[in-house]
Amino acid sequence: MLDTILMAFALMLVLEGLLPFLVPGFWRETFQKLTVIGDNQIRFIGLTSMLAGLLLLYLVK
Repeated sequence: MLDTILMAFALMLVLEGLLPFLVPGFWRETFQKLTVIGDNQIRFIGLTSMLAGLLLLYLVK
């Protein structure tokens, strides 16, 4: 079980690193825009991302 969690974490780090590696300017602009929007909008984005991830896990499993 721990191996699976570590592999998932490693894959997340790889995927998170793709945008700053491939298109650093776009990545920087995106984060600058995130500093302007409100906390509730950021929470909604996080919730949507988590639900999409759970749905994908459910469909794959």
